[in-house]
Amino acid sequence: MNGDAPRTGRTLIAGVGNIFLGDDGFGVEAVRALGEHPLPEGVEVVDAGVRGVHLAYRMLDGYETVLLVDASARGGEPGSLYLLDASDPADGQGPGSTPLDGHHMTPDAVLALLGTLSAGTGGRRPERVLVVGCEPADTAEGIGLSEPVAAAVDEAVRIVLKLVGADRPAPATTTERNTTPC
Repeated sequence: MNGDAPRTGRTLIAGVGNIFLGDDGFGVEAVRALGEHPLPEGVEVVDAGVRGVHLAYRMLDGYETVLLVDASARGGEPGSLYLLDASDPADGQGPGSTPLDGHHMTPDAVLALLGTLSAGTGGRRPERVLVVGCEPADTAEGIGLSEPVAAAVDEAVRIVLKLVGADRPAPATTTERNTTPC
């Protein structure tokens, strides 16, 4: 799990998924847990849930970096975490290739939609898009994460905090450095 911290500028962290489909709610649960931690200035957290079209528009709002947190079936053991770089649009994801079905807007569909939307709105695509994904065990109807996916939430939060530089102590202010105990 290597990844450089975002350069400078605004960062959006978006939890993606459907809480009514078991482990598909991983991203939503992870950003809920992330909300309990202080974040650097310029970092925003949003529960995007299943609102993929809304997320695509939001991603065009001048963010330098976007971190998507989502369930990501890649064939590993349930609860396995992945850090994927989705910064470069894949071939075949140009205008007209993205379904505008808000109920099936997976992160790859959201990223494909960015090209179409940025051309039509004049919005700026993020320079960097990363996905922190978790291998699901069960995405059948039902609320709640499976045991291995629930166990991966804290590690996913640590990864996101590291990516945005929130795992480093805040620099001391001049006042703090010059203060001596009484």
